[in-house]
Amino acid sequence: MLNIKNLHTYYGNLHALKGVSLQVNAGEIVTLIGANGAGKSTLVNSICSLVRPQKGEIEFEGEYIQNLPAEEIVRKGIALVPEGRQIFFTLSVEANLEMGAFIHRGKSAQIRADMAQMFERFPILKERARKLAGTLSGGQQQMVAISRALMSRPKLLILDEPSLGLAPLVIQEIFRIIEELRSEGRTILLIEQNARAALHIANRGYVIETGKVVLEGGGAELLDHHEVQRAYLGKGKATCEPRRLL
Repeated sequence: MLNIKNLHTYYGNLHALKGVSLQVNAGEIVTLIGANGAGKSTLVNSICSLVRPQKGEIEFEGEYIQNLPAEEIVRKGIALVPEGRQIFFTLSVEANLEMGAFIHRGKSAQIRADMAQMFERFPILKERARKLAGTLSGGQQQMVAISRALMSRPKLLILDEPSLGLAPLVIQEIFRIIEELRSEGRTILLIEQNARAALHIANRGYVIETGKVVLEGGGAELLDHHEVQRAYLGKGKATCEPRRLL
């Protein structure tokens, strides 16, 4: 579904992505792990045309999309749940979800049906549908952000640090929801600092360091890999050498 080849992205003179390549197949969870500043969010922003890569290709369902404007990326079927959620605090929960369906405006029956599905998935949001989104807890706000993205009916859902700032029990619930979405046939690119939780549910994963992919393989293989354990799972410090596990 998504095929990224030799992507280079800069912020001024800062070379943030240095030849990143990765693939996401339909119906799987692919996770990208790495430390702060490694380039994870830059990759997300490059896919979504929030920043423009200077070199490389982003192919989505056989079409090169790296030069399309951000709104076209959404129309093509890619939805982002951004880091920090970035919901509309001064709008109601219901209005936030309606904003997620802007590409389907004019299809009121479809939007109502999709919103009913979101409220069925997240009953707490139905109870708070008329509440201002800014009054919700962090976990509930993350549910709003996920629901808002799903309202666009995406083919690929990108989740950027969905567990950030949440309590452990809420994190467990968010990851359960992600697995549930995969079981429904959703395709997910998961960007996450919580390497253990992310790799546990991933079909495949990539490790990014200083703008480069240094390891890739199945989620279970990466979870058990000694370099990943030392660098990301609290068992010491290591620098991964570029290589492919699978």
